[in-house]
Amino acid sequence: MARILTVTLNTALDLTHHVPRLVPHSSHRVTRVTERPGGKGLNVARVLAALGHDTVVTGFAGGPTGEVLRALLAAERPVDALVPITGNTRRTLAIVDASTGDTTQLNEPGPAVSPAEWESFLLSYESLLTGAEAVALCGSLPPGIPVGAYAELVRRARTAGVPVLLDTSGEPLLRGIAARPDVVKPNADELFQLTGSRDPATASADARRKGARAVVASLGPDGILATTDAGAWRAAPPSPVRGNPTGAGDSAVAGLLSGLVAGLSWPDRLVRAVALSAATVAAPAAGEFSVPVYESLLPEVHVTPHPTHP
Repeated sequence: MARILTVTLNTALDLTHHVPRLVPHSSHRVTRVTERPGGKGLNVARVLAALGHDTVVTGFAGGPTGEVLRALLAAERPVDALVPITGNTRRTLAIVDASTGDTTQLNEPGPAVSPAEWESFLLSYESLLTGAEAVALCGSLPPGIPVGAYAELVRRARTAGVPVLLDTSGEPLLRGIAARPDVVKPNADELFQLTGSRDPATASADARRKGARAVVASLGPDGILATTDAGAWRAAPPSPVRGNPTGAGDSAVAGLLSGLVAGLSWPDRLVRAVALSAATVAAPAAGEFSVPVYESLLPEVHVTPHPTHP
């Protein structure tokens, strides 16, 4: 299997608490707690590793929380190439309401990264690009990281001849897309913030004019819209899947990268991405996917050509 590199500059220790019913302004008895390494790129890497890919994770980890994250990561299959920092890695808390299936997410801010730590990361990143067949740049930027960081990482990947997927939002996405990543994967809100258009097809065409070679827009339960040089397609599961949507977009990224390094056509990549995304909604914890659901959905995902906008 090809080696895939994932970058998570703002890693997290993900905590998921399950409660029978979430009631504001009240005390709750937690029925189950899960704890795992988190951040978008680490979720992507976990899914890729489960699919059998040789996967390396990089980014930052520090402090007592970072030590816990790395200890948990050691029990998983991705290779740990995280760069140490003095700040304490953030935590995220997901509260799952068993009565509705809804999830409430609380995300701590990330630790400050010093200029010296950023330079150390860049040296490591350059080395890790050697031999990588694809790279995913995922998530938010912690304090201290330049807002144009992803643009810099895209340029370095392109110089190394490594296909690069960018999954972020806001100003980092605007700066990063100008460096011409091979794929960007915004959700509908992120695409609107980037382009000002609520129509996914119009917004995707605009995002390509801003620099993205291909745009794969997540549309929630309606699946995804991919706009590429080879054409445009809509892909969706046969019916909505109930469950916890946390990490579903990261699984879609894993499907896109897995299909890319396997040399699949765009429609086949989209099938893999949608099936993995839906199978993650059906799983109990973020960053996991239900293998039986994934395998059952692969032949059921609908992919249809979509008109492209000039």
